Amino acid sequence: MQFLAIIPARYASTRFPGKPLALLGGEPIVQHVYRRAASVFERVAVATDDERIADAVAAFGGQAVMTSDKHRSGTDRAYEAFVKLGADADVVVNIQGDEPFVHTSQLQAIKSLFDSPETDIATLVKPFPADTSWEVLNNPNSPKVVLAADGTALYFSRSVIPFLRGIPPTEWTSRHTYYKHIGLYAYRAASLQRITALNAGVLEQAESLEQLRWLENGLRIRTAVTHIETIGIDTPQDLTRAQQFLEDSAAS
Repeated sequence: MQFLAIIPARYASTRFPGKPLALLGGEPIVQHVYRRAASVFERVAVATDDERIADAVAAFGGQAVMTSDKHRSGTDRAYEAFVKLGADADVVVNIQGDEPFVHTSQLQAIKSLFDSPETDIATLVKPFPADTSWEVLNNPNSPKVVLAADGTALYFSRSVIPFLRGIPPTEWTSRHTYYKHIGLYAYRAASLQRITALNAGVLEQAESLEQLRWLENGLRIRTAVTHIETIGIDTPQDLTRAQQFLEDSAAS
């Protein structure tokens, strides 16, 4: 089975313009992501809408492909890159360009889900620790996912699901395993083509989660469980935290 890893990387971020080119340990953030992806996948490309990012990728020896600046999501950008590359990949892996600490074991876990021919789309989930506070669990910016017994995603929500009837919310994480969604995706090529042609559904519009469009249209999303916490970079403050994490990791 042939895999193609695509790293969508926009320059015009509202909270952190030029984020993919921000330096982390002396290297652009996008270079960290590229190096980790290339340790697992033979074919890796950065999908960008800005020549500055494309030039930076070329400078460290990577491959970049120019894509439209009109895309509504990284999924759409990944599909355009896949088409432009003339790729014959069976599976396209979408690795967020602001995840410099994505772990190779997480990428391998995504890859292994396609050993099953029933997998249309794959993603990762991480259990909330049993001592997680209600404030953290209830954060709408941290989507939750409910799983079937075989690890198939049943639903994603910004709300806390399931609701534990008769139990105080402060005790929920000690009584039930809740899963946080980790935004790393992989798609069979035919599934990627299909989902990018779909209109936003009722559920997606309600929760602003694109994966609900896929579930609403009958696609099967398989999940793998990871226990590794990564540091995504959305703001300059996150970059400061990431720099400290990098230094602490090097020191240990």
